[in-house]
Amino acid sequence: MFGFNMFPDIPRPFNTQYKCYSVSMLPGNERHDVERGGKIIMPPSALDQLTRLNIVYPMLFKLTNKRTNRITHCGVLEFVADEGKVYLPYWMMHNLLLEEGDFLQIESVSLPVATFSRFQPQSIDFLDITNPKAVLENGLRSFACLTTGDVIAIKYNQRIYELCVLETKPGNAVSIIECDMNVEFAPPVGYKEPERVKRSEEEMAVDPAELMPEPTGFVAFRGEGNRLDGKKKKEAPANNKTTVKVPYQRGVPDYNYSIGTLRFIRNSRPPSKENKEPVEEFKAFTGEGFSLRQSKSKK
Repeated sequence: MFGFNMFPDIPRPFNTQYKCYSVSMLPGNERHDVERGGKIIMPPSALDQLTRLNIVYPMLFKLTNKRTNRITHCGVLEFVADEGKVYLPYWMMHNLLLEEGDFLQIESVSLPVATFSRFQPQSIDFLDITNPKAVLENGLRSFACLTTGDVIAIKYNQRIYELCVLETKPGNAVSIIECDMNVEFAPPVGYKEPERVKRSEEEMAVDPAELMPEPTGFVAFRGEGNRLDGKKKKEAPANNKTTVKVPYQRGVPDYNYSIGTLRFIRNSRPPSKENKEPVEEFKAFTGEGFSLRQSKSKK
C-alpha cells in the first residue's frame, strides 16, 4: 500500500539432505573439470529453492556426514544433477568418509575471505616442482573455499598431488573467491633434513713459510763455519741440517684500485740470446800500472 517494502526479506539458510555420488557416476561424458576442483553438482530444484530463500552470494555450502561427523565446505558448479542426488569430487568424498549413495547434509553458509593459508604436501615428489606457488595458484582457481584439515588434490604435469590444509585465516573455513591470500608450505610428509658433513679438523695449521718457494741467490748465514784452532769440527748428521726458509710476506694491495676497472700487466720480454753481444769475463788484477815518477832517459 505504501509503495515500498517496510520489512525486507531476511536471508534464510538452505538446509537439505541428498544422496551423494562421485563424479564418475554422473551420466553423460566424463567431467574432469569437476574432479579437479572443489565444487559440486546439485539438482535444478536446489537452484529454485535457493533463489526463493534470498541467500548471500557467492553460493557456498557446508557439507556434513552425520554418520561420522566429518565436515567440509564447497561451492557449486552446475545444477544439472538428478533430483535427490548430488555429485562430489572423489577427494571430497574421501575426506568425508562417504560411500556411493550415502546421505549428505548440505547447508548454505557465508564464509570470511581468506588472508592466509598453509599447506603440507603429502609426498616429497612435490619438491620437484620448480614453482610450487604458481602451480597451487593455478589449481585453486577451480576451488571456492578451503577448510582446515582437508586434503585437496591438484593435478599438474599428468600427476595428482595431494595437499593437506594445515591452517587458514581468519577462520577454519574461508572463501578464496577474488581474494589476496598469503601462502606457506610446510615440509612434505616423509621429508628429512640432509645431514651436514662435519669437516675433520686439521691437527696442525699449515705454516705459510712452507708454501713459499725455495730461496734462490744470496741467503745470509748459509755458509759453513770453521774452527780457529784448525781442528775439524764434528760432522752433524744429515737429518739435523737446518734449512733456511724464506720468511712469509703478504702481498701489498693496490690502494689506487677503482671498482669497475681492469689492469692487464704484462712482463717485458727478455732480449733474445742470438743477438746478444759476447761480454768478456771479469778478471782481477789484470789492468796496467802507471808510475808517478817519470823515468830519465839514458844517454
